[in-house]
Amino acid sequence: MSRILAVLALLGVTLLLPSPAQAATTLTNTGFETVNLSGWSTTGTAAADFHEAGGHSGSYRLSHWSSSAYTVETWQFLSGIVNGTYTLRAWVRAGTASQSWISLKNCGGAERRTYVPVSGDWLRIAVTQTVTNSQCTISLNSSAAAGGWANFDDVSFASGSATLSIKGADVSSLPKSEAFGGRYFTAAGVRGDALTILRDNGVNYARLKVWVNPADGYNNKARVLAMATRAKALGLGLLIDFHYSDSWADPGKQYKPAAWTSLSFANLRTAVYNHTFDVLNALKSQGTTADMVQVGNEINDGMLWEDGRSSRFAQLAQLIRSGYDAVKAVSSSTKVVLHLANGGDNGLYRWWFDSAAANGVLYDVIGVSYYPYWHGTFAAFQTNIDDIATRYGKPVLLAETAYPFTPGSDDAFGNMVNSATPVTGYPSSPAGQSAMLRDIMSLVQAIPNARGLGAIYWEPTWTAVPGNGWDPTNPSSGNEWENQALFDFNDRALPALTQFTHQ
Repeated sequence: MSRILAVLALLGVTLLLPSPAQAATTLTNTGFETVNLSGWSTTGTAAADFHEAGGHSGSYRLSHWSSSAYTVETWQFLSGIVNGTYTLRAWVRAGTASQSWISLKNCGGAERRTYVPVSGDWLRIAVTQTVTNSQCTISLNSSAAAGGWANFDDVSFASGSATLSIKGADVSSLPKSEAFGGRYFTAAGVRGDALTILRDNGVNYARLKVWVNPADGYNNKARVLAMATRAKALGLGLLIDFHYSDSWADPGKQYKPAAWTSLSFANLRTAVYNHTFDVLNALKSQGTTADMVQVGNEINDGMLWEDGRSSRFAQLAQLIRSGYDAVKAVSSSTKVVLHLANGGDNGLYRWWFDSAAANGVLYDVIGVSYYPYWHGTFAAFQTNIDDIATRYGKPVLLAETAYPFTPGSDDAFGNMVNSATPVTGYPSSPAGQSAMLRDIMSLVQAIPNARGLGAIYWEPTWTAVPGNGWDPTNPSSGNEWENQALFDFNDRALPALTQFTHQ
């Protein structure tokens, strides 16, 4: 053994074997404030981990870096700890040439990892593990190309859990895709039912939008009932997303259904209640009660314009209350979600939900859209979701997100996002799409006090099928989204689907 250690020393590798007899029961030097990284051990390229000025909160941090390619692990081994569920948290950042992660291992089960997002800003990530053998290794890792770097600071290991209960997909366009010939294959090339492929890859929730009287006859009550039956038969949870429109509702347009345009405000409130109750009660009657319901979609500037604009918040509050009351009248256990876009805009969220509180608005969950190429940095997103979860005491659901797997197009209609690298470190490639979804889910997972409810991918099955375009009034309209689906241009499942097994 001594000869082996001598050879490893000549190679610049430090190999320190954990010894339960000498292990601590709690983490030490969690802020890396001592010069010699006291309490921490190193495996791999010993010179690649070091104490460096510029911490997240204190004066120093742990850095991983080398001028040549390297692999390094900085770790502490704990023993004598009470069996149970524990969560490791750390503030981290990393460059594009480093694959870095935090992990819990040797705890009695398989190793659990959370990867470090590519970011020049400090971000908090978390990983949860169940300890069954009274011991655990806390591990900070990098595997990097020459010049690749990562920073770690303010590490904690404590009892408790940080996991996502909802890992969902908005599949609103799927029935129309199937009707016009859409096909779906597993990653191995086996043709199958799209919902089943999603479920088999870890998706546990289906999100379905509802339009009042759409021109193409899709996303209406009857279609939603049929899709809900399929989703529930596969064991999926069900989120119903009311747009209160005949077509798309989002921050730039919140148009009333044609049948409601001449209603008085009092009758508009009644229409919201009746429509919401009617759809949800029909779902309940067929044995597919909604688990969650959005009263409005991306209602930054309200809904049902002009009566329900956010500049008329008192009226908007009354419309939301009509929807809320209808949801609870059908099922008191169904959670009501209020959903805004621009997930990195904390000023918007504070203004909107403060106004909601001032007007007595009731809800159970805050819904957020975060598209990283539109809605700000990871740091802005994390700052916002952490703040609103704490400020309003509500769980947060990432109700919409997506990312391209290619800058190319599969039809003649241009795509909404066609950059080769929409966000630094995340190319428009299968691997880039997969890493982006993984890292966004990790930020939701890390929301304090286990208030990160989950994440929903928007329209993973919306491939380029002629007849299933953007405009419900125009059968020849194209699809601007197929390069952000989770099935490639050969209709085969992409690697990002595997991310739905995320903690």
